[in-house]
Amino acid sequence: MFYNDLNLILPEIVLSVFAMLILLIGVYRGQDKKTAILTFSTAGLMFAIGVWMIIDSSPSETAFNNMFISDAFSRYAKALILLSSAAVLVMSLGYMLRHNLGRFEYPILIIFSVVGMMFMVSANDLMVLYLGLELQSLALYVVTSMRRESLKSTEAGMKYFVLGALSSGLLLYGASLIYGYSGSTNFQSIIASLDSGSVSLGLMFGMILLVAGLAFKISAVPFHMWTPDVYEGSPTPITAFLSTAPKIAAMALFARVVCDAFYVLIYDWQQVVAIMSVLSMFVGAIAAIGQTNIKRLMAYSSIAHMGYALIGLASGTVLGLQAMLVYMAIYVVMNIGTFAFIMSMERDGQPVTDIGSLTQLGVNQPGRALAMLVLLFSLAGVPPLVGFFGKLYVLRAAYDAGLIWLAVMGVLASVIGAYYYLRLVYLMYFGEKQDASLDVVKSPVLSGFAATTAVVMVVGIINLFGIESAANLAANSLVN
Repeated sequence: MFYNDLNLILPEIVLSVFAMLILLIGVYRGQDKKTAILTFSTAGLMFAIGVWMIIDSSPSETAFNNMFISDAFSRYAKALILLSSAAVLVMSLGYMLRHNLGRFEYPILIIFSVVGMMFMVSANDLMVLYLGLELQSLALYVVTSMRRESLKSTEAGMKYFVLGALSSGLLLYGASLIYGYSGSTNFQSIIASLDSGSVSLGLMFGMILLVAGLAFKISAVPFHMWTPDVYEGSPTPITAFLSTAPKIAAMALFARVVCDAFYVLIYDWQQVVAIMSVLSMFVGAIAAIGQTNIKRLMAYSSIAHMGYALIGLASGTVLGLQAMLVYMAIYVVMNIGTFAFIMSMERDGQPVTDIGSLTQLGVNQPGRALAMLVLLFSLAGVPPLVGFFGKLYVLRAAYDAGLIWLAVMGVLASVIGAYYYLRLVYLMYFGEKQDASLDVVKSPVLSGFAATTAVVMVVGIINLFGIESAANLAANSLVN
């Protein structure tokens, strides 16, 4: 039995052992001289395990006294987490080396963060949930403030840590209330206690506090206040990482908690999730309009996109969960391409994040500008790009679940949000020429990621590369 348990967490064990090995290599073989090799080897291992997760079709199994679960849902989320993390590591290496941030600790911290995320999406118990969440968060607090000579980076790390500790406190207090009123920390035992009798007010408060703690991790309004400052202050590769893998893990954990532990109370948590969804969509769309820093703009864009993903979760159906999973996969691809472009924005060897620097890019760099145009149109949900189908999925799920008002709100927010994406396109092609032009870094890796993701946004309209069927299988494994 113990060996079967170890077999289920083999990917997490492999990554953890690998992280400890490269930590020893980094310490004893020349500090930061091995950063490139360690980063590429880390990305390669993550890619290999991510592919393994995709092809693995094992039945649902639990381990360690039903505290850890391996099913189609967790494998889908882990595949997205691992592949997106590998992509960010590869495309960030050049940036980190150019700006003296290529420390050997960087891939190690990313690994530990990813291991935490993998435990999060496989959590079947409140204790495993918290351990995974904190392992992810502690590593992210450090990488956020990696630029030690930068006041903004240090401030970003401190804000993230303080507000993250507050959200962890909310989550822990909610978990203690749930344990006190249900008598268990296991998700199946919690839902069994809800089936057996009336729901106490204390348990309801516990569920709301738990939801609040998870909402912080996905930057859902009103727990979004940390996002713009942390995105702006962090090194751009870290911002790219924060906007991809952790969002997948937190959204998957959110779905598992409400579906596995509190599905009986769907009419209670559905209202909370729907309200957070509407607030996130509108606050993200409206606040992004006045931004002049592209990283802050992408922070508000992330808040709005999490609002759309929450529409699928609020539906509470298999179709809604499938839509949420499809949307998250599309969102991650769009963000990877967009941040590959942002990482290439420099002037005189220094990173540039002012959106005004994009003026006349369509004339000076037509290929890059075209790739960015496609990605921005897809982020805005302009048909017939893949981003449009992501939004269509979640809106249809809300309509089928009877949440017509939520679908209408989603459409209205999407129209508002299109403005700030189209403003970037306008600047690239029609903005007035500035004296200081933008020097786009000539990096085949960054250009390749931007171009490839742009092509995916166009070609993916044929069959979405088969993620629909994988998302459907994952959603069914969670609800049924």
